[in-house]
Amino acid sequence: MAIILGIESSCDESAAALIGSDRTVLAHRLAGQEEAHKPYGGVVPEIAARAHVQVLTPLIEAALKDAGLALDDVDAIAATAGPGLIGGVMVGLVTAKALAMAAGKPLIAVNHLEGHALSPRLADASLEFPYLLLLVSGGHCQILRVDGVGQYRRLATTIDDAAGEAFDKTAKILGLGYPGGPRVEALARTGDPKAVPLPRPLLGSAEPHFSFAGLKSAVLRAAQSGAHRPEDIAAGFQQAVVDCLVDRLERALAKSSSSPPPPFVPSVSRDLSQPSGITSLDFARDKRNLETRPKTLVVAGGVAANGAIRAALEALAARNDMGFVAPPLWLCTDNAAMIGWAGAERFALGLTDPLDIAARPRWPLDPAAEAARGAGVKA
Repeated sequence: MAIILGIESSCDESAAALIGSDRTVLAHRLAGQEEAHKPYGGVVPEIAARAHVQVLTPLIEAALKDAGLALDDVDAIAATAGPGLIGGVMVGLVTAKALAMAAGKPLIAVNHLEGHALSPRLADASLEFPYLLLLVSGGHCQILRVDGVGQYRRLATTIDDAAGEAFDKTAKILGLGYPGGPRVEALARTGDPKAVPLPRPLLGSAEPHFSFAGLKSAVLRAAQSGAHRPEDIAAGFQQAVVDCLVDRLERALAKSSSSPPPPFVPSVSRDLSQPSGITSLDFARDKRNLETRPKTLVVAGGVAANGAIRAALEALAARNDMGFVAPPLWLCTDNAAMIGWAGAERFALGLTDPLDIAARPRWPLDPAAEAARGAGVKA
């Protein structure tokens, strides 16, 4: 069994974990920054970076102690290398580089989004490629076809704001504080989702992309009008997000089933003419995946912790004769276990990285995806 040390620092969670290649979580330590950012109603990048510097090394030491391991017992060190707040990403990646150099261990630079995309496979050993993934978080809202490690075809993205950002902004408008997602969900349970007329941006449009900027503006106008109870606004907003996610996924399923599979181009940063650690059998298996309709709908990312969204997506999967997989709630939000597991998946294929690899504020899972019409730089 290979043991991977995972390090996460892309936003406002500092985390370290020890993960076995047999899916054993040997240790996991996490330090949040909620109190530091609460006065500002959102994450302040400089404060976040300083906090990572202060707590990351003690977290790693504590995780090793919890697992009863020394650094020499670790087979590789995986760290988030992007995308995310660049200051925090740099703290985690530089820490991983220093440990890898000092201990003579391989470094694995993990795409934070790949961590989310593969995390359901840590929780569910039966989940096989390919699967359809809805990735919903504070910074991302995408639908991807996952055909293997490093093999992602983006079917849809947000043209403006992500669903998680919309939750946070709605919480701020309603005076609920930070973090916004869980607080909006809690307030929505006591409200009437039909009481406040709110838009469903792009509902029914041909392409399965997302848009939440207009919904945020409508929430602001509803709150400023004084004509609606906060709990009804929260419930109406949450239902609008659910309706948009379900409609867009229905469209993506139709698109995925009717369009021909893309050419096989694994998105790994190495010379694939001589792929170290990847056998011809691996390539043949992955090519067959491209010809297979995904049988499982998977949801991952921080917004996947929302109970109403999970229930609606599970019903959608059942209507389309698909399995449904959502990681445990603790694996949905940012954590180091998913980074360690993504590292384990890549390590098993012989995919490691040089010590001079750079941190990236932006790092798409599907670099070949066409820009969504009307999308801004965040998409």
